Amino acid sequence: MKLSDAVHANRAMTIMEVVVVVIIVAALIAIVLPAFVPDQHYAHRSVNISCINNLKEDGLALKIWAGDHNDHWPQFLSVTNGGAKELLSAGNVAAYFETMSNELSTPKILACPADEEHAATFNFTTLANTNISFFVSLDAAESRPLEPVFGDDNFAVDDVPVKPGLINLWTNRSVAWTARRHHFAGNVALADGSVRQMSNASLTNFVAEPGAATNLVVIP
Repeated sequence: MKLSDAVHANRAMTIMEVVVVVIIVAALIAIVLPAFVPDQHYAHRSVNISCINNLKEDGLALKIWAGDHNDHWPQFLSVTNGGAKELLSAGNVAAYFETMSNELSTPKILACPADEEHAATFNFTTLANTNISFFVSLDAAESRPLEPVFGDDNFAVDDVPVKPGLINLWTNRSVAWTARRHHFAGNVALADGSVRQMSNASLTNFVAEPGAATNLVVIP
């Protein structure tokens, strides 16, 4: 073999080696990269679980508070008796949860992690409606255990997203979750202490349920 032929063969082998290395590195990146980039579905599920856990803690705080107030909830006790009835009826959702500040571990759990419109806070002294993601029902009662006490406020009435304040969810009105937060679904804490994710169909059934005279809820 001529010297020139040997050199050419060695160069060809070197190029092949580079190609092989590039292919191996590309394959490794394709395998390893997904481990560092969270799957969108997994990330959404994780955020939803966090929201559910927050509502569970809120519901537990309500149960503890009621145990210390003759089984009454803040929305049914006047301010003079330690409740928040008048303030909540005026749209002050923050006042409702402030009454349970001793039972709640942190006001951070009053916000859903998927909520881009309300910012969580760690301070009860500055707690405002803008730090809360959940509506509060003025009509929920322990005698109706499957009714929501509070839950995600990202729903629309007659295709119009709800605004802060007191609203009545009349049975003849169309009520549905918006795409924000949980993609046409929402989490609610029920009167029995459990938390459930409701679809649009479940939300409609709740509004149509004749158990309560009204379906008054307060949006923060």
